[in-house]
Amino acid sequence: MSNALWFMLVGGLLLVMGLMSSVLKRSPVTVAMIYLAVGLLVGPTVLDLFHFNPLKESALLEVLTEAAVLISLFSAGVKMPVPFSLPRWRVPILLATVSMAITVALVAAFTHYALGMPWGAGVLLGAIIAPTDPVLATDVQVRHPGDRDQLRFTLTSEAGMNDGSAFPFVMLGLGLLGLHDLGDFGLNWVLLDAAWATAGGVAIGIGAGVALARLGWTLRRDPYKHELMDDFLGLGLIGVVYGIASLAHTWGFLAVFFAAVALRQTELKLAQAAQASFDACRSAQRARPDEDACPDPDLPPTVSEGSLVFKEHLERLSTVVLILLIGGTLFADSWSWGAVGLALFLFGVARPVSVIVGLAGTRTRWRIRALAGWFGVRGIGSLYYLVYAIEQGLPEPLALELTQMNLIVVTLSIVLHGISVKPLMDRFWRRPAQSTL
Repeated sequence: MSNALWFMLVGGLLLVMGLMSSVLKRSPVTVAMIYLAVGLLVGPTVLDLFHFNPLKESALLEVLTEAAVLISLFSAGVKMPVPFSLPRWRVPILLATVSMAITVALVAAFTHYALGMPWGAGVLLGAIIAPTDPVLATDVQVRHPGDRDQLRFTLTSEAGMNDGSAFPFVMLGLGLLGLHDLGDFGLNWVLLDAAWATAGGVAIGIGAGVALARLGWTLRRDPYKHELMDDFLGLGLIGVVYGIASLAHTWGFLAVFFAAVALRQTELKLAQAAQASFDACRSAQRARPDEDACPDPDLPPTVSEGSLVFKEHLERLSTVVLILLIGGTLFADSWSWGAVGLALFLFGVARPVSVIVGLAGTRTRWRIRALAGWFGVRGIGSLYYLVYAIEQGLPEPLALELTQMNLIVVTLSIVLHGISVKPLMDRFWRRPAQSTL
């Protein structure tokens, strides 16, 4: 396809989606399914107007998927409705760690015993497809900062964390294939790839998010009253945090997500403190009318809310492009029984089992466990991990095999989860016992 045709295709899709927004909200299909259908139509499966080769274009695809995931992680983080605390975040933490590890192990065992793949390739593939996606799972994620639905919070915060917690398993798979140094008895992997990279990424993100929140709050209030560009601040925070985390050899995805969470929650705490001080002053003034008038609380706008809309628009635009590319990678003969079987095993066995085991001992309602076990949407994050592994030097035959399996998993996830999301979520919301935070 020429550049002109690409502009027409993407522009036409954007026009249709913009004009048909209200109709699509009531339709049984998701926007991701529409993009995928168009990609399959113009790709080699049907019309063969273009073909995107992820092996030859792995460097470009890595940048595109990396940017899409980072923007989505930031958007998810600033919408978190409750501050970080172990009691409230226990369930998503368990899903992003315990359930993640179980999923990787189950997929590795399935690919080894059922498909005959070596253990290293199985662990790597498990790590690639284990994380749930913060980009494509918008229909089951937190809609806005005030959304306190427990299921949405659980799935959103899990997706925000497991895009970083999957990285140690990616490095483990690469190490078992001889493409990464695990150290003697795996010591480097345990201390550096797992412990330091995870804790360091979280710490860098929290520190940067708190610092920007306090700086923006100070500049917008007396005596400065500066006007700030929230979009630039949000993008700048993503870039700086991700860069620092990468230079420190920590997981940048975790850093960006927790930077967004810390930014939002710090701004909320500052606003609550200012409002509480004003309310206390008013109460004291009513008791002593001769006191001076209380100063206005002067609650300024926040960086997190100001940058959210722009980030969501970028997220939607990246979704259009990347799903079109997914459709443009698939041939009719890309579908194999092994890839389809892996996808069905992941959706029907590995994900539900990992959720049930990971949440054992918690008080999570069984309806929420069941829906969390089904809605493990796979998407852009899995594509990023795939091309990251390819860039580390995967042998071409293995890279091609993992690429085909990953693309089939993502495609079936878009279709199966897309078909089921609206009826299942509508039924969940109609239940009177729905849980809120």
